[in-house]
Amino acid sequence: MENTILVADDETNITDVCSRYLEREGYHVITVNDGEAALEMWKKESLDLIILDLMMPGKTGWQVCEEIRNQDDIPIIMLTARAEEMDRVMGLTMGADDYLTKPFSPRELVLRVKGILRRQQRAVVQPSSKPDIIKFSGLEIDVKRRSVTVNGKPIELTYKEFEVLLLLSSHPNQVFSRDQLLNKVWNSDYEGDMNTVTVHVRRLREKIEPEASKPKYIKTVWGIGYKIEGSNES
Repeated sequence: MENTILVADDETNITDVCSRYLEREGYHVITVNDGEAALEMWKKESLDLIILDLMMPGKTGWQVCEEIRNQDDIPIIMLTARAEEMDRVMGLTMGADDYLTKPFSPRELVLRVKGILRRQQRAVVQPSSKPDIIKFSGLEIDVKRRSVTVNGKPIELTYKEFEVLLLLSSHPNQVFSRDQLLNKVWNSDYEGDMNTVTVHVRRLREKIEPEASKPKYIKTVWGIGYKIEGSNES
């Protein structure tokens, strides 16, 4: 079954180019030119991935991403015309899985889309040697259902946030560098930066930690990376 991708950008030449390259790869593409229309299509259609411009009339890409993330963990790739680090950080903080700065190569966009959808498919269809439930002192991760609770309270995570947490929790006490996390979670053909990992770990801590500034679960190993301490209580 072909994947359906929504491309939302107020520049028609951008939506046309994205649509043409993605359709060549066998994807079904829907295009819109403003934030409100993007939200309507998200509610109406069965989408597999959204490509979202940050600066659109009406609702901005940031607002659209935030609204979607309150209900859905669909992969989102942000497009931004500005290269400032703050734009990238804010996009990731809102829950985007990836970002591209304009002007970008359509071929690179296709690679990013393929990488995200491939990893998502593997997570669904491949058998796993991991236990069904992973527990760490109040933190419970249901691997098959891809759900997380802290002291019985459901926690909503994005796709990438869950993948980071699953990787760390599946290897308790093992330290993963930011580069290792980037390669394993975002896959080897993703040319992102270390800040992507930092932002996702910060968002995870804000959601699962009793006190984000004094993390109980995800520990920083200074100069190296991150780990989850303890043993699986399952």
